[in-house]
Amino acid sequence: MATTMKYRELAVEGAYEFTPTAFPDERGLFVSPFQEPAFLEAVGQPFTVAQTNHSRSTRGVIRGIHYTAAPGQTKYVYCPRGRALDIVVDIRVGSPTFGVYDIVQVDSESFRAVYFPIGLGHAFVALEDDTVMSYMVSSSYDPARELAIHPMDPTIGIPWPTDIEPVISQRDQAAPTLDQAREQGLLPTYGG
Repeated sequence: MATTMKYRELAVEGAYEFTPTAFPDERGLFVSPFQEPAFLEAVGQPFTVAQTNHSRSTRGVIRGIHYTAAPGQTKYVYCPRGRALDIVVDIRVGSPTFGVYDIVQVDSESFRAVYFPIGLGHAFVALEDDTVMSYMVSSSYDPARELAIHPMDPTIGIPWPTDIEPVISQRDQAAPTLDQAREQGLLPTYGG
């Protein structure tokens, strides 16, 4: 089967943006946000899905920077409703892109998706009410392994939109900064 998807590697090593072709007609729209041939061509290995997740957020909600402790979890995320800025942060100690982030606008027009390999942090901000984010993840949810970095960490310096009032969970407000997490030995290692 021919792929109908474009992809590019992001500024964070190993993270990719995928943009599928949408097929609108008088009935509506058909799109395939995940296509294995394009994924294999870009990443070089298959994506194993252990669980799918779905979140709905109001405008201004910031979720993240979240990551999973070893053995880690890969994610493939897209936005089937609304609009968000999806953010990947390299938190792998020893990585050549450690501390680097990249931002991809995801929405229900482009159905652009972002791939997060093991060891990367994930955050997003909803730009519209009722923004839905859908995730495919490579391992099941384990609350003991779910960790976070403070989304407003000035060392990382994510340029959150200034025209919205941020809504951040208590968990994310209490999260350590990148430097604190590194000092506490909470971060994943590059290649590990």
